[in-house]
Amino acid sequence: MSRQDALQGSLPLLVLKLLERRGPLHGYALATHIEAISDEELRVEEGSLYPALHRLEEAGWIKARWMKTETGRRARVYDITATGRKQLDSEETRWKTITAAVGRVLKQA
Repeated sequence: MSRQDALQGSLPLLVLKLLERRGPLHGYALATHIEAISDEELRVEEGSLYPALHRLEEAGWIKARWMKTETGRRARVYDITATGRKQLDSEETRWKTITAAVGRVLKQA
């Protein structure tokens, strides 16, 4: 499995967690935060990020709004919703369960 494949399955979880912790962010900031925090192990491509953000918005887990940045440019900023916070709890639990199960298999194999 490539790093990109691993990221695909965890991208909603990572986006929701970043928005919960850091507040409203635009897409580029989300991508750069994920890359920086992961020590460049996870690279977020625009072709993956923006469709994921659209799906999260359609699900009601995030909301988007336009705002002006410090440089005067317009940017679409995303924030987590109350429904998104509930989903984040569910996604984190699911992630911990899966990674623990994989860890057990690796240990026993």
